[in-house]
Amino acid sequence: MSATTTDTLDLMRVATWNVNSVKQRIPRLLPWLDQRQPDVVCLQETKLSDDAFHDVLGADLAERGYEIAHNGQGQWNGVALLSRVGLDDVQHGFADVPEYDGKVEARAVSAVCGGVRVYSLYVPNGREPDSPHYIYKLDWLAKLGASIADPASTMLCGDINIAPTDADVYDPASFDGHTHVTAPERDALAALEALGLTDVVRRRWPGERVYSYWDYRAGMFHKDLGMRIDLILAGSDPAERTKAAWVDRLARKGTKPSDHAPVIADLDTAPDGDVGPMVPPPSNPAKRGGKKVPLPQSQDK
Repeated sequence: MSATTTDTLDLMRVATWNVNSVKQRIPRLLPWLDQRQPDVVCLQETKLSDDAFHDVLGADLAERGYEIAHNGQGQWNGVALLSRVGLDDVQHGFADVPEYDGKVEARAVSAVCGGVRVYSLYVPNGREPDSPHYIYKLDWLAKLGASIADPASTMLCGDINIAPTDADVYDPASFDGHTHVTAPERDALAALEALGLTDVVRRRWPGERVYSYWDYRAGMFHKDLGMRIDLILAGSDPAERTKAAWVDRLARKGTKPSDHAPVIADLDTAPDGDVGPMVPPPSNPAKRGGKKVPLPQSQDK
């Protein structure tokens, strides 16, 4: 499926996945790579140092033809780029990336893959509106946008930790006053899109119920009480070349899954066809805005 030259824009399948600890997810990740055959993979919450990531996955990824760029900090955060179409001009973080609590966190890595600059991003959670972490989140997003030199040939992929609209959460009323849905966060996301970036999943499925994250609590996934916070924002070139955009919900099923599902964009060719919005779709989704369900309590670090 993949091309091997970076002389032309030969990117085909791009995927982003918050694996929520890559070491725990290896039994799921490697078979998924073999099944879906992505050309570029953006991983978030690897929770490993750079050396540890290469130790536990380097040989298996090399066997599958992937080059690796990883930006890690041990037990928290961590992002990776895996590419079979070239990995050039690797950048950890971005220009003027802000600090939190005196440290630059491992939340961004980018490289030119097949002629497109692809970012793997783990946007700060924000925790509580008006908290220091929330202010950090907004500053982080603003600095990210200011650092993008060529939006037309850029793809921002990752756990953005913002639901773009009320349609992207299972019950908007439950989120009132909480992060992920506040106006300043959505304005920060809109500012990125104003650079010329397109939310390719929502463009393809404008009116569909589609989520990428479901809390681990019993029943949330099976009732499809989720959020769409994992996004692929594509510049004009990759956006126009996108033939399919979808959530690989199958990867959220089964034993010891991440609480996030991969999001996939197929450029130029859609090997599985124009599938989606979620594959497979939920069999018995609960009604949106029905009985109020408490919000997840987990927060990132």
